[in-house]
Amino acid sequence: MKESRPILFMAYLFGSVLVAWSPLLRTFRLALENDAYTHILLILPLSISFIYMDWKWLRNDVRPSLRFGSVILSIVVVIVLLSRWHTDWMTTDLRLSISMFALVAWWIGSFVFCFGARVARSLLFPLCFLFWMVPIPSFALNEIVVWLQQGSALATRLLFAAVGVPVIQDGLALSIPGLTLEVAQECSSIRSSLMLLVTTMVLAQLLLRSPWRRAVVIALAIPLSVAKNGLRIFTIAMLGTRVDPGFLTGKLHHQGGVVFFSIALICVFFLLWILRRAEQRALPSPAMNPLRP
Repeated sequence: MKESRPILFMAYLFGSVLVAWSPLLRTFRLALENDAYTHILLILPLSISFIYMDWKWLRNDVRPSLRFGSVILSIVVVIVLLSRWHTDWMTTDLRLSISMFALVAWWIGSFVFCFGARVARSLLFPLCFLFWMVPIPSFALNEIVVWLQQGSALATRLLFAAVGVPVIQDGLALSIPGLTLEVAQECSSIRSSLMLLVTTMVLAQLLLRSPWRRAVVIALAIPLSVAKNGLRIFTIAMLGTRVDPGFLTGKLHHQGGVVFFSIALICVFFLLWILRRAEQRALPSPAMNPLRP
């Protein structure tokens, strides 16, 4: 019976992929064609890797949760049926998001059904991490892009002010001596911002034990994304007005995102290092452990 659970789970997975083959294929195609969804390509292999790393410690705790798993699977079926019946008001991208949400929820429900709630609770991060495979609907993605544009404009203005450069901001437009620039949608760096958030979540899970410390790092990754975008705009503007106008249209402008992403990632590593050291100091030493024989 115990040996049949992985086979049953694979059957659930295989069946769900057959049923949801079309939205799954469209999601991966979207990730390949649209920069805002590139992170989706990383989610499945990362989740599988986390599960594989912890599985040898958890396989002895396998206890099928038929009731809890059935509840999750039933909710997924209801979501799918409702989405099929009420399609008049749904856009194509929203239907895709709902389909992928239902698919991921089905995978999680199947896991709970076959291996139990206790194991699923221990693997809560990699299982919930799978929801990053759900494409963000256009209406929500547009709001995120606008927020990143506004935040980037503000961060850039603050950097100009910090170095004493006169700056006037009018919405998303910034004017400094010799240059007027506008923070366009492309300047929001939605791709690198989402990649930074996903990467920070993975690193926090790997390097920290405390849930609240993980939450702090992940929360700080959001303003760090905005600061990264502001630094990029500021650097290009300063180089373009003080060194060479070619910087305004050169490689740093079009292909320099990896440079500023790396700077933000270094900041994340530094923050993780600080929190990890604090976490290690907070752990009781063996000599002070009252439970030690």
